[in-house]
Amino acid sequence: MTLGERIQARMRKLGLSQSEVARRVGLRQSTINALVNGDAQGSKHLHQIARALETSSSFLLGETDDPQEGAAPTPSAAVLADQLNLAMIPELRLGYSMGGGSILDDYEVVGFRAFDRDWLRAVARGGSDKLIVATGEGDSMEPTLKDGDTVLIDMSQRDITSQDRIWALSYGDLGMIKRVRRQPGGTYRIMSDNPTVAPIDAADGEMFVVGRVIWIGRRM
Repeated sequence: MTLGERIQARMRKLGLSQSEVARRVGLRQSTINALVNGDAQGSKHLHQIARALETSSSFLLGETDDPQEGAAPTPSAAVLADQLNLAMIPELRLGYSMGGGSILDDYEVVGFRAFDRDWLRAVARGGSDKLIVATGEGDSMEPTLKDGDTVLIDMSQRDITSQDRIWALSYGDLGMIKRVRRQPGGTYRIMSDNPTVAPIDAADGEMFVVGRVIWIGRRM
């Protein structure tokens, strides 16, 4: 097999296009195309191309027929995130509190979302370790928050010092995302933006604040 044939074989094996290989290496697609078609017999970027193809330059050059011999190990998700300047924020299901004693125990972690660290520093007060992601459910916060919207919650903000902001909280064993207003006498009014949903008045101690909603994202 030629160099181009070996590159093409690895692309098929991994389900990668020439454009995707070029993007991973930081080259133009035409450079990869020239190698695949035999118009170029080598490249100073061959080691990086081999890494993107999860093999070694020795395999691509025909010095071995084992694509794993000498191949660099696939970096972990944490290593990749660090290289790309991403923070992996846990996504929690807030609909039902399991009462475990801490937020990450109380609610089910269903996955992680990647956010650019520089962007997070611009929108959040605390560090990324104080952030969680949740999905809005139902229509009680329409039109502000729609069913399926993604929300970013800052757990470093738990003291309700500003009126009518949107908070993630639990009331009883239910998790919810609502507006909250502090009232005289130490009570709080838990409000929905949907006018058909009646507010709830909670005494001090009945409501637990998870954090303040600082960003809402949705598919248009």
